[in-house]
Order: sequence, then structure tokens, then C-alpha cells
Amino acid sequence: MALPAPLLLLADSRLPAGGHAHSGGLEPAAEAGAVTDLPTLTAFLRGRLATTGLVAAALSAAACAHAARTVDGARTRGEDGGDGGLGGHEAWSVLDAEADARMPSPAGRGASRAQGRSLLRAVRAMSPHPVLDALAAFSAPHHPLVLGAAVAVTGGSPADAASIGAYGAVTGPASAAVRLLGLDPLAVHRALADLAPQVDAVAAEAAGHARGDPRELPAASAPALDIFAELHLQADLRLFES
Repeated sequence: MALPAPLLLLADSRLPAGGHAHSGGLEPAAEAGAVTDLPTLTAFLRGRLATTGLVAAALSAAACAHAARTVDGARTRGEDGGDGGLGGHEAWSVLDAEADARMPSPAGRGASRAQGRSLLRAVRAMSPHPVLDALAAFSAPHHPLVLGAAVAVTGGSPADAASIGAYGAVTGPASAAVRLLGLDPLAVHRALADLAPQVDAVAAEAAGHARGDPRELPAASAPALDIFAELHLQADLRLFES
């Protein structure tokens, strides 16, 4: 079955949600000399996908599952929706707290919330919905939560949300690498194509957690990315926000 066009828009880097301003840790990694060429970029993307990419994809899938339950007003209170009896706002608060717990770096949390705020503004303009209005009650919800909710209100599934989340975990830094390091964009896209099976595998793993206890979502860590995020925030000169 063809992917609905609204979901393609959510995965499109041209969506005016500010994603172009974030490198996913690639800029500080390049500044530190950890990423200098195509092989080191590929290793960086593989590691990011398996850690923060998995976490973001799982949070997106869980958010999509919750949003899909609340779309049906008769089940907003989660009476038979499998969300542990949590109401809509309370469940968003729990997911937001679980996202916080999986982002040790204050700079990383700030970047996630900034991206979430930008994405929420874009999807509310594109597909207005009460579920998105509920998320807007947070001053700045985390990006994976907004992505999951956006997928749900545009007719997608938790698996779709996980796929878009995992895909974005590598394509954003890859695009930043082309600009920062002057790499051949064709070679970078070949590297992304080679990573495609791993993106699918991470998305499938993440989607498998969508309807479970939010406290049991994957919590894979990437200490180097956390350190890079803090160093990047303190940098005097930078091209990207994160």
C-alpha cells in the first residue's frame, strides 16, 4: 500500500519545521575530529541510529499509539485503549517525562524541545487537530512526541512514526555533513542507502514498544553525543543550533 502523502510531507526535509538548523550532533563531532570523511560519517550515523535514533523512534511510536487512541473521543480516557488508565494530558506528561529521562544532556533536551515546538507549529498549520492542540499545552513538547502525534492525526500508524523517526535520525546529520565537510552528496546518499536495512530494523524494534509501558521504552545511551551537545552549546562559532 502506498504511503499517504501527508506522511511523505512529515518525512520531507523541506517541511518548514526548522530541521535544517540542526545537525544531530554532527557539527560538534566534526569539530572534534570524530567525523572527517565518508567512512567516519557512516560509523557516526550507524551509532546514532542504534542509540538516540532507536530512542526517538520508540518515543514517536508510543506517542502515535496514544494519539490514535485519543482521536476516538469515546476512548479518550483510555478505558480500553491499553494506556494504563492514563487520561490524554496525563499520558502526554508521562511520555514527555520519559523523553526527558532518556536525554541526559540539557543541551540535547533543549534541542529536542526546540525542534518539537517548530514541528508542532508546522503540523498545526498543515493538519489542525484537537490532539495537536492538547500537545500545544506544553510550552515545548519533545520532537518525537510531536512527530508521533502528527503521524496519528494524518492517518499513520505507530510503525509509520517509528520509520519516520529512524529515517530522520540519519538523514539530518547526513545532510549536515555534506554542508560541513564538503562530501560528495551522491556518496553520502549511497551510504544512506546501505544503512536502509538497519533503519528498517530499528524502526521495527521501536514500533514493537509502541503500546507497552512507557517506562519500558528503549533507553540506549550515546554519551559521546551528550558531551558533543554540551560542547556545541558553548562554541563561539557554529553553523547549526545542535
